[in-house]
Order: sequence, then C-alpha cells, then structure tokens
Amino acid sequence: MAPIPTPPAQPHDDPESYVGLDAESAESRARGRGWTTVRALPPGSIITMEFVVGRLNFEVDAGTVVRCWLG
Repeated sequence: MAPIPTPPAQPHDDPESYVGLDAESAESRARGRGWTTVRALPPGSIITMEFVVGRLNFEVDAGTVVRCWLG
C-alpha cells in the first residue's frame, strides 16, 4: 500500500490580523506571506466545508475583511 502523503506546511500566520483590512490589501499580504490560495466571499455565502491546505478565506463586506479563517 502506498504511504499517506504529508501535506505541505501552511504559513505561520494569524487570521485575525486580516480583519479590518480592505480586501485587496489583505489578499496581497496573504500571498506575500505564502498562502497559495486566497478566497474572498460575500457575507452569507454558501460554501463547501472541505479543508484545503494553504487556503485562506476572507468574508468581505463593503470591501473590508470582516472575518478570516484557514482552509
């Protein structure tokens, strides 16, 4: 049987540090810190809940990040 692959490490980052930033600045900062996927979502979006290593999610309201979470 093949070994289970080890996922790459995520950047060491505090998601709360993005709250209050404008969406464009937050995405630029996240990519600069090593996040491979950055997803901006409007409030109340229906999304799947799978965890994706290296993805940072932003809830953006009126151009400002109001919530941020990993995966």
